[in-house]
Amino acid sequence: MEYGSLENMAASSPERVADAAAVPHRALIKTGGQKPLEVVMHALFLLCGILAVGFVLVISVYLIVSGVPAIRQIGLWNFLSGEVWEPTATTRDPSFGILPFILTSVYGTAGAILIGVPVGLFTALFLSKVAPPKVAKAIHGAVELLAGIPSVVYGLVGMIVLVPAIQKAFHLSSGACLLAAVVVLAVMILPSIVNVSETAINAVPREYEEASLALGATEMETLFRVTLPAARSGVAAAVVLGVGRAIGEAMAIVMVAGNVSNMPSLLTGVRFLTTAITSGMSYAAVGSLYQQALFSIGLVLFLFIMLINALLNLFIKRKKEG
Repeated sequence: MEYGSLENMAASSPERVADAAAVPHRALIKTGGQKPLEVVMHALFLLCGILAVGFVLVISVYLIVSGVPAIRQIGLWNFLSGEVWEPTATTRDPSFGILPFILTSVYGTAGAILIGVPVGLFTALFLSKVAPPKVAKAIHGAVELLAGIPSVVYGLVGMIVLVPAIQKAFHLSSGACLLAAVVVLAVMILPSIVNVSETAINAVPREYEEASLALGATEMETLFRVTLPAARSGVAAAVVLGVGRAIGEAMAIVMVAGNVSNMPSLLTGVRFLTTAITSGMSYAAVGSLYQQALFSIGLVLFLFIMLINALLNLFIKRKKEG
């Protein structure tokens, strides 16, 4: 093509020139994408994505199929609002009310979040913006150690140290109660909140803080009025992880909460949704209504976690739009 015709084409339609220039690049991308190794990797990525979705679907379908029959037989209202859980009663009809478990899980999770989120968030701020490097390194090591401790060890320490301390402090017959469970859960969710919150805080552009300081704000004002609002989506994600960890914990809680089917009170023995499942599976006969009711508790717990995640994500979305 002659120089003059190219010049005329550029003058009349710049888009055509851009498209013509892009053709070789697209051809290269397409040619490169057909390499056997890349085809295999794309297929592997697709398979991993399908497996992740498939696991969720299989779990959801299994819980629905296994849990719905018991709810139909017991009655949805009686199941969710009943205050008595006596599935093995012999002198009277068995009772399958899980309201105490639901309220205990709600109160226990809320208490753990009220304690764990401020402590974890302030720790993340300290590590990210205030602590000297050597101090930050030492605290990081402690936080990573907390994340690696098994749940049963948390429960064992709580049972040996925390439960007797609560019993002595409040003059109780037993220190295994909701308060002990809340404290253990608050400690267990700290690593998730600290790590995710610190990552979100570190991702805030330094220019935001420099502009705030240049306008006369103090370091603390900058942290709480500029840095934290800019990192709120990451902090909210940390809270979501903490809620999921607190609601789903069973092993540590069964050792410190008393495992008694009572309406929740701070200084009495209680049973969570998770501990109701773990403590009952060993005694429920295969195919019995008792076993089906335990699957129904699992379905309620699953829907409960999904609802909390959906509400928190909706809150984050509205904050971003605002």
